[in-house]
Amino acid sequence: MSVDIQLRFDAEAITEFSRANQEPAWFLEKRLAGLKAAGELQLPVLEKTKIDKWNTQQFVPFQTSPQVASVQELDEVVQGQINLDNANNLLVQKNASTPFFAASDELKQQGVIFAPLHTALREHGDLVEKYFGQVVAYDEHKLTALHAAAVNGGVFLYVPKNVEMTVPVQAVFEVAGDDALVSPHVLIVAEAHSKVVYVDSFVSGEGSSMVANSIVEVFVGAGASVQVASVRSLSADVHDYSFRRATVDRDGSMEWILGEMNDGNTVANNTTILKGQASTAETKTISVGTGSQRQNLTSQVQHIGTHSESNMVSKAVMTGEAVSILNGITKIEKGAEKANGEQAENVLMLSDKARGDANPILLIDEDDVKAGHAASVGRFSEESIYYLMSRGISRQAAERLIILGFLDPVVAEIPIEEVQNRLRQALERKLG
Repeated sequence: MSVDIQLRFDAEAITEFSRANQEPAWFLEKRLAGLKAAGELQLPVLEKTKIDKWNTQQFVPFQTSPQVASVQELDEVVQGQINLDNANNLLVQKNASTPFFAASDELKQQGVIFAPLHTALREHGDLVEKYFGQVVAYDEHKLTALHAAAVNGGVFLYVPKNVEMTVPVQAVFEVAGDDALVSPHVLIVAEAHSKVVYVDSFVSGEGSSMVANSIVEVFVGAGASVQVASVRSLSADVHDYSFRRATVDRDGSMEWILGEMNDGNTVANNTTILKGQASTAETKTISVGTGSQRQNLTSQVQHIGTHSESNMVSKAVMTGEAVSILNGITKIEKGAEKANGEQAENVLMLSDKARGDANPILLIDEDDVKAGHAASVGRFSEESIYYLMSRGISRQAAERLIILGFLDPVVAEIPIEEVQNRLRQALERKLG
């Protein structure tokens, strides 16, 4: 069935951008296939959230800006996310440009490829093609199709077998300007028995009617360990859509640490596929809903391998008239014997007008497994408030301490100090 779609770019604009970046022919074909699919596919169907009135397609995707010579020349909102005294292993993307990139000699000597996606397509096209779009297909729904057509940057991170990276790599994605789009595709490949930590931040500058539409694909080899941390602090002028997915081989480990601090409407889907025996997944998410924003946040693990284990923790704080839907889905497939999947969703309500829904779901097709879930939606414990006030702390300060204590176990897991500090500042700002 054809879907009415009116875009502000076309095949000619896509082709011009692709050729200007010297992308291989196969990548341009994927772009044009995405453009065609965007006119045929529906928006994703989300639990208790309608997004047909949201801005999903009204953007100008290929807005560019010049490179800068140093991090001191980057926009202030970006500088706050990075260590200005040590800018190694850092990629900064603004709309459709990469104004700053630096990779250390140490990574290169280890055989690690850390590069902007456009560079990797030119220099390592065959390797990128092997993995690109293999766990998040362009034709899953209209948003993935739009991403495929308008992808305007991203990261390629490849870690060879037996290489353990000793420092994290970082990316900062900025969207700024009227009708601007940031649509990065992050592709992480960790070969067998390797180790990598990747951290990114999403921020926004001045502008209206902005969109972020990002995809992260992670391939965790046998015995490899991957940690991905992401903090999104986009303004109310940005509609944000993110789709993250990882596939994990035997004895591999995948950890997600996610801070959803946007002020605007947000859709996030985070999925881990435990393919191999004894593969593991850990997902930790915090979010704060304020004003009249809408959030739909889904964490999902699919158990395929035997003896696989997963744990998902989602914590949300709701104020104003915000609405947050927290979905946790543990799927244990037939044959995934001895699998163990646990999940917990906890929502702290600070307003009578806010709404927080915690939806734990277990889908189990195998008998010899363990699985459990917990969910809670509630207000402050008056006993805890009274205890703190009895120590001379005001009620407002006591409430703040309880909120930060509720969320900080996840915040403390962020592996880059500057990003961790900015997440705490975002919490303070959102909570007043």
